[in-house]
Amino acid sequence: MKDIQDKPLENPEEIRALTEDEMQEVLNKYDRESSTRIFAGKKQVIMKWLLIAFSIFALAINTVWRLPVQQHRALFIAAVLFLVYLLYPAGQFMDKKNNKIPFYDYILAVVSASSFMYMYINFQGIVSRVGNYQTIDIIIAAIAILLLLEACRRVVGIPILVVVLTFIAYAYFGNHLPGIFSHRGFSIERIISHLYYTTEGVIGTPLGVCSTFIFLFILFGSFLEKTGIGQFFIDIANSIAGRATGGPAKVAVIASALEGTISGSSVANTVSSGSFTIPMMRKMGYRPEFAAAVEAAASTGGQIMPPVMGAAAFLMAEITNIPYSTIIIAAIVPAVLYFTGIMLMVHFEAKKLHLQGMPPEEIPKFSHLMLTKWHLLLPLIVLVLMMDNGYTATRSALCAIVLAIIVSMFRADTRMSFKDILSALENGARNIISVAVACSVAGIIVGIVTLTGLGLKLATGLLALASGSVLLALFFTMIASIILGMGVPTTANYVIMATITAPIVVDLGIPVLPAHMFVFYFGIVADITPPVALAAYAGSAIAHSNPLRTGITATKLAIAAFIIPYVFALNPSMLIIDTPFFDVVTVVITSLIGMFGISIGMEGYCITHLPWLDRILAIIGGLTLIVPGLVTDIIGFCLIGIVLVLQYFHKKHYRKKGILQKRKKPAFNEPRE
Repeated sequence: MKDIQDKPLENPEEIRALTEDEMQEVLNKYDRESSTRIFAGKKQVIMKWLLIAFSIFALAINTVWRLPVQQHRALFIAAVLFLVYLLYPAGQFMDKKNNKIPFYDYILAVVSASSFMYMYINFQGIVSRVGNYQTIDIIIAAIAILLLLEACRRVVGIPILVVVLTFIAYAYFGNHLPGIFSHRGFSIERIISHLYYTTEGVIGTPLGVCSTFIFLFILFGSFLEKTGIGQFFIDIANSIAGRATGGPAKVAVIASALEGTISGSSVANTVSSGSFTIPMMRKMGYRPEFAAAVEAAASTGGQIMPPVMGAAAFLMAEITNIPYSTIIIAAIVPAVLYFTGIMLMVHFEAKKLHLQGMPPEEIPKFSHLMLTKWHLLLPLIVLVLMMDNGYTATRSALCAIVLAIIVSMFRADTRMSFKDILSALENGARNIISVAVACSVAGIIVGIVTLTGLGLKLATGLLALASGSVLLALFFTMIASIILGMGVPTTANYVIMATITAPIVVDLGIPVLPAHMFVFYFGIVADITPPVALAAYAGSAIAHSNPLRTGITATKLAIAAFIIPYVFALNPSMLIIDTPFFDVVTVVITSLIGMFGISIGMEGYCITHLPWLDRILAIIGGLTLIVPGLVTDIIGFCLIGIVLVLQYFHKKHYRKKGILQKRKKPAFNEPRE
């Protein structure tokens, strides 16, 4: 099928929701983990049962089949690599629909799985000769690492592979570097054995977290999808915002925020909800770049939306040993500000273009939705309550999975059949593959950091490069987080940030929770930050817009995500950490008004169009209000007040000159001229 991005839309009647095949085409291009071979006949059946068996196996090693962590993780990644080489072709140029697996991929599947099974089978012998490995041990470890890197190239993409190879090169050649980054140097054998045989390498913390918590939460999301909760979220969003000015765009924002609770991928979220919200926005009159950017920015924001945060909230609680309730409370204000910024820009764009809401007959009733499908929310509620009451992430996720099956039986239109349960197991296995590969490769980075002491060197180097300025050091850490987060699913993204960049921020003297939230935010916004911006590019394929312009527009809409982390890193009161109630209320109110100022400044419209000077004043006023402090709040209120007064006089001036003309608002399905 020809890329739909290459099909320009000349006729507004051609604007329509995507078919399933077109959605899959967009996912294949921009979401690498979805770009698998497509089988038919017996091979399709065999692959389906292999994936189901993998899910059952992963459930077993997390419940009834207890193993030492090294054997547990080695078995898990062995099964993952076996599936990778059967599912993912060597190149994007290959025909994924030819129903054939080349002979060399069968060989690579067996060899890659065997290379990690070696650790499982010979575990006792390997433990007994730690530090005195045999030649065969090193050869097998080298093969395992090379095949893991090739799997990473196929599944996750080139950017993270380049980063990993750079770290490995540093371990080998670092003794030739000058200054603080120099180390004593390590042989190939030492590097390989450290990365393969210790729990500070491939089978380290990232893979351990993936094979337990992440797998269970992804499987939970797969079961929830089978209950129809995705459509329920979309209907809820329509009932809340459909009638409002610029209704479809606001629906996209709300729906994507809700879907982020069950989706661990910004790209998949963009395509699933954007397949109909983007055409709705285009029909209404929004520019293609703006429509795609709204969906991409909102879908990316869904990953930072409490109480789930793309499952990162649960992982953050496990990794930092901070209570789950503290994390979700801390995430509320930043998330509210993020979505407030997008909603305000959507609103003022609609006002500027004289756009209206959806027809009443197309909007479902909120009361009817809640009466008929409220039960779909029960698994999420129970999951959050169990985590909040101190249950382990594993037990909470398992209970939520069972409850999702039970509540689906309450109504015929949500009921899961046995076939649906098998399909959920299959989808869960598919969705975990890319995350597992990314986490394993992240383990290589962590292994190099621990082997060379690079973590402390990076923190020292960043501060030296920043001339001792914590703000500049945070800026450099932001860049590193965006690079490391390129094209990586949310859960794996956070694991990478938590193990690589978060310690750097902690070394700058910033508390643990703000440090982890800081790097997590910037790892996530990599999906809308050019030049990679996979979520924005996926949205542009649906909207038939310019990808780079879409990425730039999405970055503008998500401006809060680039500002707020600096604020709570330097002043944790925004995260409601040990903050009095009055101060919390003050921070929320001033920050919301600050986002109003930034939004009208970025959008260039409030009561009427803003001249450039007014836009600059509004942005400066908004920024000073977001930064907690009495002096900054007074400055911000004054600047935004001046802008609003000027708006009143500008509107009177324009009317007197006859510049402002009342235009007829187009109907929802009437194209804008």
